[in-house]
Amino acid sequence: MFEDRVLVCKDCGKEFVFTAGEQEFYAQNDFKNDPARCPACRKARKQQRSERLNGPREMFDAVCAACGKPTKVPFEPKNDKPVYCSECFAKRRGR
Repeated sequence: MFEDRVLVCKDCGKEFVFTAGEQEFYAQNDFKNDPARCPACRKARKQQRSERLNGPREMFDAVCAACGKPTKVPFEPKNDKPVYCSECFAKRRGR
């Protein structure tokens, strides 16, 4: 029923794919309009709104328990729990 469609972002002007799965989600949730922004611009806009309301998010330095590289996390690390960089965290969650 749905097919991938290429849309143009109203912020950056780049093309992005509005996948069949995303279209199905929009239809199931009765969303009437297609997305106007690409995923990167949507994320940036969400971040800007959050910072306007809550101030900038405080980030803490940490060392990844899996690969050992330095990283920043949005919570204060505790010594009793491991902290992972984004890549290792995604791997652990099966992404």
